Amino acid sequence: MSPLLRRGARKDPADRTVTLIGKPGCHLCDDARAVIEKVAGELGSRVEERDITQDEELYRKYWEQIPVVLVDGEQHDFWRVDEQRLRTALTGG
Repeated sequence: MSPLLRRGARKDPADRTVTLIGKPGCHLCDDARAVIEKVAGELGSRVEERDITQDEELYRKYWEQIPVVLVDGEQHDFWRVDEQRLRTALTGG
């Protein structure tokens, strides 16, 4: 197996996706969005948002935790997003 395909191998932050799961009118979601936009913007990572009020499955799974942040589809954080922790997750450092 190629060393680049090994589990835990570093990925280029520009190849990473940060997903914010939240809902309209959520001030914690607004705070999380600001951190995500700053870090992802600096690193070139993709950002997407999902609205739990528009997705029943996301609502059932995350309604008590929003905002929820996923990195490449895996839950990274919820409620509050720590800038340094997100940066580390995206850079593998």
